[in-house]
Amino acid sequence: MSKEQTGPVQTAQRLARRELPKRFYKHVAVRGEGDAFAVTLDGRPARTPLKRKLAAPSVRLAEAIAREWDAQSVRIDPATMPLTRIVNAAIDSVADNPDAVRGEIVKYAGSDLLCYRAEGPAELVAIEEEAWGPLLAFARDRLDARLRVASGIVHAMQRPEAIAAIARAVAAFDPLELTAVSVITTITGSAIIALAIALGGIDADAGWKAAHVDEDWQMRQWGEDSMAMRRRAARRLEYDAAAFILREMRGDGR
Repeated sequence: MSKEQTGPVQTAQRLARRELPKRFYKHVAVRGEGDAFAVTLDGRPARTPLKRKLAAPSVRLAEAIAREWDAQSVRIDPATMPLTRIVNAAIDSVADNPDAVRGEIVKYAGSDLLCYRAEGPAELVAIEEEAWGPLLAFARDRLDARLRVASGIVHAMQRPEAIAAIARAVAAFDPLELTAVSVITTITGSAIIALAIALGGIDADAGWKAAHVDEDWQMRQWGEDSMAMRRRAARRLEYDAAAFILREMRGDGR
């Protein structure tokens, strides 16, 4: 499965690709409003691209978003604000049509990265099994999804009951969780990695390492490509922001 990003956050990024706006505020703060925490700019609520109030369900998340806004200098650069982009997407897009995002995540599970193994060399085959076997066991034991594995270019047609189990797991997420899961799924090519992070089965570092087993092995053989590493670093910022949101939503952010 390609790691090309096509989710709601990426759509928001494409729409925002124009001249960067100047910073128009001096002070950033967080204000409690019922069950949510709004980010304020000079005492006024920050707004999403659709002019909805920018707010988060946890004070720690709202404070982290506020730090992104406070870190802006002369111009506001969305590329440096991954938490803001994800929350904006959840409020402006996913909340209005969550079923479409759920469907995309489940579609990834149908051809999940973890289900496609190298035919060789033996070292890579062993590394993949070590990293991916426990995640497939997580899917089996925690989600009741027994996924088939194939080697090479053979397509692994998944059982309908396995896909239905993934769909049940995804259905439990609210729009913000769903957006974060979508981000991790599209970055890694694996709905199972995203679900394992969302449900506390693995931490973000383990998920990132699992998603890059093949890429890291190739780099050890042939060396690093500087442009590819820059793209990877940008993906890691987005990935870490999504993982942070999921930790906060579970209530175990540290």
